[in-house]
Amino acid sequence: MSEPIKNRYDFVILFDVENGNPNGDPDAGNMPRVDPETGLGLVTDVCLKRKIRNYVETVKEDTPGYRIYIKDSVPLNRSDSEAYLALDIEEKTIKEKKKADPDLDRKIRDWMCANFYDIRTFGAVMTTFVKAALNCGQVRGPVQLSFAHSVEPIVPQEVTITRVAITTEADAEKKGTEMGRKYIVPYALYRCEGYISANLARKTTGFSEEDLELLWEAILNMFENDHSAARGKMAVRELIIFKHDSELGCAPAWKLFESVKVARTHPENAAPARSYREYRVDVDGSSLPEGVTCRRMS
Repeated sequence: MSEPIKNRYDFVILFDVENGNPNGDPDAGNMPRVDPETGLGLVTDVCLKRKIRNYVETVKEDTPGYRIYIKDSVPLNRSDSEAYLALDIEEKTIKEKKKADPDLDRKIRDWMCANFYDIRTFGAVMTTFVKAALNCGQVRGPVQLSFAHSVEPIVPQEVTITRVAITTEADAEKKGTEMGRKYIVPYALYRCEGYISANLARKTTGFSEEDLELLWEAILNMFENDHSAARGKMAVRELIIFKHDSELGCAPAWKLFESVKVARTHPENAAPARSYREYRVDVDGSSLPEGVTCRRMS
């Protein structure tokens, strides 16, 4: 693996949805998540990280060093046990080995970071309990995402649907169709803000420049291989990256985020937006602090 990154980064992701449900709320019948006080739509950080993991898994196909720790149908303790096997550790004798080798916890953690991209990126809690404790430690990842929120309030719509395939023979004798429903957001533009700590990359996970480029690629394409009828038409429209020329950064993240302005192209139009073309995105370059550069990707 290459050297850890040496620069702090802050970034803004702009993505939109058309006639789909970007992130259903299981506590509300899978309705799109909404802030009840403002009416703004929400997408959780967990949802976005799942898309990034899926993209990396798709393009890397379990290449050594780029495996995914949190993945569908794979118990976490199966991956944890691989570290024990690779380092010739038995669960029953782990306490004695730790006494003999004070660096054993770090070696286990480093093995997990080296082999799993999402641990190296987002961190993980790698402690599971079965018959004995499989403890690979806890890692705070250098890459952190906030909840995404829509630029304007959303009004989710409930759409009734029908199907001609009946579930049971008994139902088939009574009716010719069955009814269902789905929630959609007609259109919304969402904004997510993120942070990358070079300090944590150096001290903890080893998140590298190669990992960083893969992260940008995954963010830009996180919806391209994950389309479904339920989520409608989703796309990342722009990724705005602020690079600091130091490990700890040259300015607070909020100042950089405030320089990114998203507004309607024709604010006098009171009708709800139905296209990304109805917005403009500006970055105030004059307000950027010394030592910070901006890169825009789409």
